[in-house]
Amino acid sequence: MILVFTPIYAAILALFILLLAYQVVLMRRKKRIGIGDKGDQELAQKIRVHANAIEYVPIALLLIAFVEINGGSAIWVNISGALLVLSRVLHAYGLGKSIGISKGRFYGTLITWMVILSNALTILINSLANL
Repeated sequence: MILVFTPIYAAILALFILLLAYQVVLMRRKKRIGIGDKGDQELAQKIRVHANAIEYVPIALLLIAFVEINGGSAIWVNISGALLVLSRVLHAYGLGKSIGISKGRFYGTLITWMVILSNALTILINSLANL
């Protein structure tokens, strides 16, 4: 089976991750910090926004792709993909604005986890049913 929808979300999120990386680079240049964050909270915040996306997006996309490859409904795949994009934007905005608790960070994390959990369970249930 050819993936139709997942590559679209992968491309959107790849561009988003590049934008987050670019924000880190700009901050590094502004602060003249090449490696690490040297205790600079503003730079550390940008680094974590980018790193968090790198930590969660690949596994979520992989799971969505597995659902699509295994014949999951187009509606499910597109809802999962759209929610993943929304969740990552919310998280980046929330964490980018505050290192403490924020609604964007909370809901971004919650939705990301729900996308991962729901797709992982879908794959597991369908795979075990087909043994």
